[in-house]
Amino acid sequence: MHIPFIDFAPSHAPLKQEAMRLFSEFYDENVFVLGQRVADFEQAFAQYTGAAHCVGVGNGLDALTIALKVLGVGRGHEVILPSNAYIAALLAVSAVGARPVLVEPFSDTFNIDYQRIEEKITPQTRAIIPVHLFGQSAAMQPLTDIATLHQLWVIEDNAQAHGATWAERRTGSWGHLNATSFYPTKNLGAFGDAGALTTGSAQWAEQARLYRNYGSRERFVNEVQGLNSRLDSLQAAFLSLKIKHLDHWTQLRQQAAAQYAEQLAGLPELQLPVCAPQATHVFHLYVVRHPRRDELQHFLQQKGIQTAIHYPTPPHLQAAYKDLGFGKGAFPIAEQMAATSLSLPMFAGITPEQIAYVCDMIRRFSQDN
Repeated sequence: MHIPFIDFAPSHAPLKQEAMRLFSEFYDENVFVLGQRVADFEQAFAQYTGAAHCVGVGNGLDALTIALKVLGVGRGHEVILPSNAYIAALLAVSAVGARPVLVEPFSDTFNIDYQRIEEKITPQTRAIIPVHLFGQSAAMQPLTDIATLHQLWVIEDNAQAHGATWAERRTGSWGHLNATSFYPTKNLGAFGDAGALTTGSAQWAEQARLYRNYGSRERFVNEVQGLNSRLDSLQAAFLSLKIKHLDHWTQLRQQAAAQYAEQLAGLPELQLPVCAPQATHVFHLYVVRHPRRDELQHFLQQKGIQTAIHYPTPPHLQAAYKDLGFGKGAFPIAEQMAATSLSLPMFAGITPEQIAYVCDMIRRFSQDN
């Protein structure tokens, strides 16, 4: 049996006819960037997250960068973020001239350990970027309490957690400005690159719209040094179609995760995902940990099962961030996660039979090794 790591067909096939109709309408409208379709999706995604405003942009990295710019974070400032985050979060901080300050995650949930944040706050600290990693909400109430106490901005990185909650409140509605990606593999994915910001502030939303469009409200009049990061109308149309199905797809992912958990329970050395009591998990990824991760991955590959590693090298050990001055051992939790984490096949529509085969093969590996 061949099990792909991700398969778009189960979720995309039922939408094909409607997607083709939307493309035909888009083709005849001749409105290719921004426009009413973007405005409609912005309204739909704001309503979905519980935020008052949404601003569509070109991708998730631009969303983070624009959020920092709007909040005035720049040269000489510091931004706190998790040591095991994908490098995009650090790149956004660097793009505005600020310095990333890394904090270790909880070893079970993969999300930033808010109990370690205050020791990293300095007079230069301006913001915290909690990353809702793999689909589980970070501990947003304790985090925002710390930020409020120290007068810091909170910018959620919500790229992997569309629809997740902390204390029954959805991600993307907690921070001052929040960034997300609609890269095709995300739970709500476009048919290309796309991103957005959400916020409760009309003023910040307007500033974000300014930054996404060359710093211009009026053509050829540039108020700030902006970006060219505008959401395509076609992607907005597809996202408006897909968001109607997102909750159903989330239920399918959660059912798949429950089956994994039941069938993999009790295996020696295998650590399964843990969800914090006040959080929900939408399982963008199903990440297990194993001390012989590479052997397990190779074994599964031989059995026709595709897996992935998120992420093999933590940011502080990337050549791009050698200027931070960290060597191996600086962030042991992040490094241990990088060495032991394995993402199993997970997508909306993965079948019980496919999951059972994956679990059977993992049990066989455990028995034979």
